[in-house]
Amino acid sequence: MRISTNTMYESGTNMMLQQQEKLIKTQQQLSTGRRILTPSDDPISAAQVLNIAQSASLNEQYSVNRTSANSSLSLEENVLRKVTTLLQDLHSTAVYAGNSSLTDNERKILATELRSHLESLVGLSNTTDEKGQYLFSGYQAHTKPFVQTGLTVTYAGDQGQRLNQVGSARQLAVSDSGTDIFERIKNGNGVFSTAADSLNTGTGVIDVGSVITPASLTGDDYEITFNVSAGVTTYDIVNITTSATVSSGNPYSSNGVISFDGMQLSVKGNPANGDKFTVSPSQNHSIFNTVSDLITALETPASGQPGGTRLSNSLNSVLQNVNNSLEHVLAKQASIGARLQEIETLESVGDDQNIQFEQLLSSLQDVDFAKAISDLKRQQLYLEAAQQSYVKVSGLSLFNYI
Repeated sequence: MRISTNTMYESGTNMMLQQQEKLIKTQQQLSTGRRILTPSDDPISAAQVLNIAQSASLNEQYSVNRTSANSSLSLEENVLRKVTTLLQDLHSTAVYAGNSSLTDNERKILATELRSHLESLVGLSNTTDEKGQYLFSGYQAHTKPFVQTGLTVTYAGDQGQRLNQVGSARQLAVSDSGTDIFERIKNGNGVFSTAADSLNTGTGVIDVGSVITPASLTGDDYEITFNVSAGVTTYDIVNITTSATVSSGNPYSSNGVISFDGMQLSVKGNPANGDKFTVSPSQNHSIFNTVSDLITALETPASGQPGGTRLSNSLNSVLQNVNNSLEHVLAKQASIGARLQEIETLESVGDDQNIQFEQLLSSLQDVDFAKAISDLKRQQLYLEAAQQSYVKVSGLSLFNYI
């Protein structure tokens, strides 16, 4: 077979170019540290790299979301810690206000201090985060949740909870509605509440009572009316929801047990003829209303009787509601703590996943430097051999032998 001079030149040139191409590719692999420079180098591995890179990117975004969620919940926890301190101060003030040696003016001074506490509480409930969004306004992040008018505080937000996607299959609440934190608190003992009629003239003081037979509870309203005749005190119990008399002519003794329809309570002191006490199902009573009730009680003259007894009944009710508020806020703090702990756990899992993704990506696309350096040396040798052989072949000519 006859091979033309032009064919020899082209063949030699092509061989050198091929070796140069391989050499340059190996150089690029070494300089970038990547085995796969283009998808065509390893289509299957390239597709796997793309999927893993996308998963790693999502995991990184979840980490950013977890950081944001942690910041919001930590701020909320800090606010509730301050609310707890304020409620504890409120409890101490209510206990101190029951001191019979205090005058009406001194109690009014306490009420003035409590007004500033109420403003502080409203301020805490209107806390904003670093983005200027209100913590306790539900979905209405830019709506001021609580508005104060005198001793009345109203809620202007909604009942929503803002959620963050903190994991591939986990959305976490990073806020709580103001209603859930500050207003959805049962008064009394949580099942029913007791109260003295404002027109009572005796010294009867009612306690908060307790449930003894849950199955017997009716959820109705009751009224206990005292009758005093010839030095003997009795009481009647009427279900005012159904207008039915539960019992009548019951003998009364101070601190004696009064039981009916699954409930038990006691009245101490000496109720006057016609004095009344009510028993009603517990209702939601906001922290703000509890503070306002205490302020009103302290601003109302209570020197002598029956003012002193009215104050005692009011303070008993307020103290119970303060305790309920404290328990409620502490429960919310525990809930926030649980969410923060979950974020910490998810972050730890996310860090482990990042390591796994990096290892997988490295195994798929990172270059084997020992092999690549060996290939580079070999390809350099091949290129040099191709260049030298080309010089030899291109130098051949029949005229050199004529």
